[in-house]
Amino acid sequence: MNIKISFLGAARNVTGSRYLVEARGKRLLVDCGIYQEREFRSRNWDQFQVPPESVDAILLTHAHLDHCGFIPKFAVDGFEGPVHCTPSTAEIAKIIHLDSGRIQEEDAARKARRHRRENRKVRYPERPLYTEKDARAATALFSPVEYGRTLALGNGIECTWHDAGHIFGSAMLELVISEGGESRTILFSGDIGRWDKPILRDPTVFSEADYVLCESTYGDRTHKTEGSMEGDLERVVNATRKRGGNLVIPSFAVERAHELMYHLNALLREDRVPHLRVFLDSPMAVRVTDVFKKHPDIYDREMKEYVTNGKSPFDFPGLTLVRNVDESKSINHISGTAIIIAGSGMCTGGRIKHHLVHNIGQRESTVLFVGYQARGTLGRHIISGERKVRIFGKPFRVRARVEQIHGFSGHADRDELLRWLSGLAKAPRRLFITHGEEEASEAFAKLVRAEKGWEVSVPEFNESVELD
Repeated sequence: MNIKISFLGAARNVTGSRYLVEARGKRLLVDCGIYQEREFRSRNWDQFQVPPESVDAILLTHAHLDHCGFIPKFAVDGFEGPVHCTPSTAEIAKIIHLDSGRIQEEDAARKARRHRRENRKVRYPERPLYTEKDARAATALFSPVEYGRTLALGNGIECTWHDAGHIFGSAMLELVISEGGESRTILFSGDIGRWDKPILRDPTVFSEADYVLCESTYGDRTHKTEGSMEGDLERVVNATRKRGGNLVIPSFAVERAHELMYHLNALLREDRVPHLRVFLDSPMAVRVTDVFKKHPDIYDREMKEYVTNGKSPFDFPGLTLVRNVDESKSINHISGTAIIIAGSGMCTGGRIKHHLVHNIGQRESTVLFVGYQARGTLGRHIISGERKVRIFGKPFRVRARVEQIHGFSGHADRDELLRWLSGLAKAPRRLFITHGEEEASEAFAKLVRAEKGWEVSVPEFNESVELD
């Protein structure tokens, strides 16, 4: 049986997830993500390794930009096949693509004006990777598949979507390729969530597979367990209020913003923090909230009880869902402490940049990170302790207090990744470690070899591997 996997993204880096499977005359692309690290963004403009029109289907794990954000560009370049994913992923991905297209158009226009003003020549074109119109056209490609349903892709290839517990609608893919009475099972972890987290169910665990592609975002570390997430959030909110500044939280619009609201709601109900104004300044997160409300079937037990009792965490006194630019601008004229949750989570675009401009130089304010910050992103520069950063092409001195709460992460840490792999009753023929910075991937590969004695590889970018 001839099966080839090519690692076209998220190989020794975190973003740009793209894995090409070629088997039985089919070409299937698992994930079609955009690169977000500054050092790799040029890859978004490179000619794709195979003609997009030759790819039969995209199998999508979830609706984060680094997994789905390249789909509109792929369609512009010739892809016409279906994009298979869970129903809520399809809804959220469409929202994310439209938002991404709009932001790219705005950023391209802003950069063009700045470069003309500075008389600068640039390496890459001052045009969006794709437009809002391109994103809208790509929505027709989505073909939803329910969790647990096995989809026949033709020529003896089937795929099943299983709950990953990472974000709303996220999935692990179980790809089965059969020929001549034999079959091979390939597991794609997508991004693995965490056990006992609010809102979502726990990650699915598998008992057998021939080959496994496992993410390693936190493959070299564990999430801090001292205290609790709510306790840390309580401390940061109260300290910022005492100083009289704003609390600015860069947050991913899908899941992280909603988990923040969940915990803020709990703190407010128990009067552990002052009843401040809370702004969810992300039109995308607001639209995603509507999707959340439509799919209560995939909530965990605690969340279902919460909603049944009329205590939605997405609606509490003092919360304002910001929908337009004028409302967003007005936030920066409010006196007193406010909590501002805005995208993007890595500060690579969106409204968070405007709030950083107004707050990062204020000693009274706090910038709180609650998610992973990829190397080369503005968020990584800030969390690394740099005292001066560039926002919209201008330097800003970092005077605000910078905090980070690790427990909010939607990614499994090193021990949780090992827990997921330990569900397998016997060693797979080969384990591929992907979707992590090189040091994290190598560290996790070394751990698995030592703990389990499995054959483990950390693929290079553009590496192709023949299975069997």
